[in-house]
Amino acid sequence: MRIIGIDPGTAIMGWGIIDGDGSDLTMVAYGAFTTPAKQPLPDRLVSIYNDLAHVLAHYRPNVAAVEELFFAKNVTTAMAVSHARGVALLALRQAKLPIFEYKPLSVKQAVVGYGNADKQQMQHLVQMTLDLDHIPKPDDAADALAVAMCHAYAAPYLNRIQEDS
Repeated sequence: MRIIGIDPGTAIMGWGIIDGDGSDLTMVAYGAFTTPAKQPLPDRLVSIYNDLAHVLAHYRPNVAAVEELFFAKNVTTAMAVSHARGVALLALRQAKLPIFEYKPLSVKQAVVGYGNADKQQMQHLVQMTLDLDHIPKPDDAADALAVAMCHAYAAPYLNRIQEDS
C-alpha cells in the first residue's frame, strides 16, 4: 500500500509518502508546498492544488490520510487552513483516492503511543520508524509522514471492519 499523508496549511502544506502497512514501513518521499503570505488566497490555493496534483501523478499513491484541523484560538488562521485543506481533499478525490481523516491526537497516539506527545517526540519516532538519517524538514513534512504512518497502522483494522460488514 502506498499512502500519502497530508498536513494541511496555506503557508506550508506538508506531504509525505510511505509504502507498507502495519509495522513494515518505508519512506518514499516527502516535502512541503509553500505559498507567499502576500499572494492572494485564490492564487495560493491554485498553487497548492497544482503542486499536489503533480505529486499525486508522480508517486501514484493508493490511499490518502489527511490530518483534521484543530484550532483553539485563531479563527482567521483556521479559515485559511480550511480553504487549503479543501483544495487538498479536492485534488485527492479527483485522483480517485480513498481519503481517511485523523485527528492530531489520534496521529500522536498511533505514532508515539501517547496522545499528548510533543512535536519533538513525534518527529523522533518518525525518524526512527522510517529508518531516516535525520528528522524530516520542514516540520510539516514530518507531520505528514506521521499522518501516513497513522493510517498504515490503522489500515489492517479498517480492512477487517469492511470485511465484517
